[in-house]
Amino acid sequence: MNTEDRIKEIDKKIRMQSLMDAPGSAMVGLGLYAKFAADGDAFHPLLNDATVVNAMLSVGAAIMIWGGYRIFALYRERRRIVNEVGF
Repeated sequence: MNTEDRIKEIDKKIRMQSLMDAPGSAMVGLGLYAKFAADGDAFHPLLNDATVVNAMLSVGAAIMIWGGYRIFALYRERRRIVNEVGF
């Protein structure tokens, strides 16, 4: 596999990882809304339950951290390949 194909493959993996990271971002956003803005009057009854909100924040943050780590590793690999070839 040549260098350009490898870079395109890494870019595709980065896009896919960003899409997989989106639910975690949505969970954190909804959790923050429920925790700080809704004041017990959220648009969905589950967002009024503190246990559910804390679980959403925890799981969403874990997904975001995992996704961020994967994206960082892919960017680092991409940069290493580009520096070796001298694009």
